[in-house]
Amino acid sequence: MTAHYDALETREQAAREAELFSRLPGVLRSAMTAPAYAERLKGLDPDAVTTRAALAHLPVLRKSELPALHKASAPFGGFVAAAPGSFARLFTSPGPIFEPEGRQADPWRGARALFAAGFREGDIVLNTFSYHLTPGGFIFDSSARALGCAVIPAGPGDAEQQFELIEAYRPVGYSGTPDFLKILLDAAATAGRDVSSIKRALVSGAAFPPSLQAEIKARGIDAYQAFGTADLGLIAFETEAREGMVVNEDLIMEIVRPGTGDPVAPGDVGEIVVTSLDPHHPWIRLALGDLTAALPGTSPCGRTNMRIKGWMGRADQTTKVKGMFVRPEQVAEIGKRHPALGRLRLVVTRQGETDAMTLKAETTAASEDLREEIAGTLRAVTKLGGAIELVGPGALPNDGKVIADER
Repeated sequence: MTAHYDALETREQAAREAELFSRLPGVLRSAMTAPAYAERLKGLDPDAVTTRAALAHLPVLRKSELPALHKASAPFGGFVAAAPGSFARLFTSPGPIFEPEGRQADPWRGARALFAAGFREGDIVLNTFSYHLTPGGFIFDSSARALGCAVIPAGPGDAEQQFELIEAYRPVGYSGTPDFLKILLDAAATAGRDVSSIKRALVSGAAFPPSLQAEIKARGIDAYQAFGTADLGLIAFETEAREGMVVNEDLIMEIVRPGTGDPVAPGDVGEIVVTSLDPHHPWIRLALGDLTAALPGTSPCGRTNMRIKGWMGRADQTTKVKGMFVRPEQVAEIGKRHPALGRLRLVVTRQGETDAMTLKAETTAASEDLREEIAGTLRAVTKLGGAIELVGPGALPNDGKVIADER
């Protein structure tokens, strides 16, 4: 059994849940001092939110909403009570979405991910995430320094200058996208430069398919993946077990049916929703728009927190049919009106030169009456007509897809 970052990673899951939900009421109270949360959570008794079931009744805040909210009430959309000057750094991401960095040690919670990837105190790390306006570079920089590593703030690009730094400082670690790591290795091979000191990597921000994983490993680098966002920092990360990703400490992750705030059944694919427990800058049920599924049991590495399969696509499947938008939440509304239904999938196709919809619905109570009732609900909710196909339980793929645009 390898060493862990601290004892929190290996505690009993029940103890972790109890500790997180004992802190949650205080975080909610702090959040409600900000005007936007005060409005969204109006009438809430924070002391009553001490379980996952209670948390699931709170409204979801969709990341896709943030650009408009931040524009209407700059800089943080009314979701942060603290003044901008109380933070250490202030960033922006496309949208724009404005993100503050806290003054505490490891504000983006990334040291655990680096530790799990084999980084240790005293290591030198080449950090190639961008330091320009967006938080990516500083997320990994502050995480590495919290672990006790020295950081080369390289950013992306300018491979020639990076070779000089690598040959001079001999970094053992790399952080950045997997794509840029390959670019760097290929350019070094072509130019005859020595980058052999790099033995491990923590990569994020882009797909890392098995073919690229194998190529990086063949070049002598042990690379691990991490999943994070500019809002929350590092959310989950790979460990030496290589069985999914372990959710970071100090976060409450839910996996919900796209278009809703309703938790999915264990193992089902759904949208990631995260609640963070930083009272200075809390996020309450932030829906990221990314899909994943929980894995059963605990990791063979000894870490006991929830595990997820990793990134499995985007939850925002909004599409336009006959000139009208159809959204996942509308499909979810149909399910709510017909409790006999299980998974639903709205398939959009073309029939000749016309858009066509077919709602596929799992049920154990198929009947012509039920089909007609669902057809009426589909028209009432979407203002569009469509065919209804009733199928048995388990007939639809467990991939989180609510709307499948096959045109």
